[in-house]
Amino acid sequence: METRSMHRDTVGRVGEQVTVKGWVNTRRDMGKLAFLDMRDRSGLLQVVLVPAELSERANELMPSIRSEYCLAITGIVQARGPKQVNPNLETGTVELLAKDIELLNPAKTPPFELADTSGINEESRLTYRYLDLRSPRMVKNLELRGAVAGFMRDYLRKEGFLEIETPNLTKGTPEGSREFLVPSRLHEGNFYVLPQSPQQFKQLLMVAGLEKYFQIARCFRDEDQRGDRQPEFTQLDMEMSFVTREDVMALVERLMVELVKTVTPEKHLTFTQIPRISYADAMNQYGNDKPDMRKDKNDPSEVAFCWVVDFPMFENDGEGGIQAVHHPFTSPHPEDVALLDTEPTKARANAYDLVMNGYEIWGGSIRIHARDLQQKVFQLLGLKDEQIQARFGHLLEAFEYGAPPHGGIAAGFDRIVMILANEPNIREVIAFPKTGDARDLLMGAPSDIEQKRLDEAHISIKKK
Repeated sequence: METRSMHRDTVGRVGEQVTVKGWVNTRRDMGKLAFLDMRDRSGLLQVVLVPAELSERANELMPSIRSEYCLAITGIVQARGPKQVNPNLETGTVELLAKDIELLNPAKTPPFELADTSGINEESRLTYRYLDLRSPRMVKNLELRGAVAGFMRDYLRKEGFLEIETPNLTKGTPEGSREFLVPSRLHEGNFYVLPQSPQQFKQLLMVAGLEKYFQIARCFRDEDQRGDRQPEFTQLDMEMSFVTREDVMALVERLMVELVKTVTPEKHLTFTQIPRISYADAMNQYGNDKPDMRKDKNDPSEVAFCWVVDFPMFENDGEGGIQAVHHPFTSPHPEDVALLDTEPTKARANAYDLVMNGYEIWGGSIRIHARDLQQKVFQLLGLKDEQIQARFGHLLEAFEYGAPPHGGIAAGFDRIVMILANEPNIREVIAFPKTGDARDLLMGAPSDIEQKRLDEAHISIKKK
């Protein structure tokens, strides 16, 4: 058979012989004739099966063909008559008169209809995710995800950023959320953790003099699942040296406005200049720190951004102490540094969040880059000097080698795509998500492990 043609490309090839490959979306029988709507990633194409035009093997195969069979079909592209044109289909002006058919693989009857899986039980969808992803909506969502990632990468490279990967096996340095533990086979009794974020590594990259860093990073948090959170998720992470809060916010503002205009031009922005509101005002006026600024919340095309600034640096931890509102590497607001010695709970953080349609999508801060100040913050959080050294000694020492002032921000990548796709949760824009209770129904994870592998990793299971 000849080189494959994508379905959308057949529109410009009337009169030519082509070979298309894909899946049977639907079959319609009209007497001796049959019509197949073939599907590939580019869309649908109508194929006409006329027994007199088909090869011997195609005629033998024709009676058994049904939905989701994977086929290669060679035929002649012909224009549809005026009354047969389908204006709702990208290939609606043409059809393929089949000459030969090769069965690449038959298919069992799917457990649910694939045309629109939005109303199907989620456990079934996640169990058969490879079928769920055949639905046009899910294909569109993943294409949007790829377009958003591509735009962000291109934009930041043009701004002079380096894309740098950071480790996924690292040291446990509790920063808020519970970490996933990875036992070391080679170093008995010791563990790695999976990173909650690349926070310390990106700050160390600034100490290294890289100045502008970004990556689309995988992050891991072993939290009790609630809402649409996932134990592993994607974050657009960036860090810059020699910047102020205004520099970081201006960059992100430009990026997001251009992203919406370029990738989702059907959407419209509520504000051409993104408004700002303090944390205190947001809580007083809206009762939360993620105000939805849309004028019409029922308009799926409206996008409203809002900056929230001047967060408190600390909050009560419920156990008589305090904890960082963002993370312990956030610097205090320049006007509130002295409060750390007198009334630390009144100090504001030099932090900023970008809210989109009522969701926090970016969060960042200017970081601490001086050892003494970072040590003081750790002490205010109740850490003893030996704990500080054991957990963060590497970072504190790095600050003694000419660490530059630096700041950064990170985006909830999954959530941005979710909002742009008008989906209700991030599972709809992740190829293989976990359930609400952190199970992978497709792969059957988490699962038990054979005793030999537990022994190799020096692990014994404590029975309840």
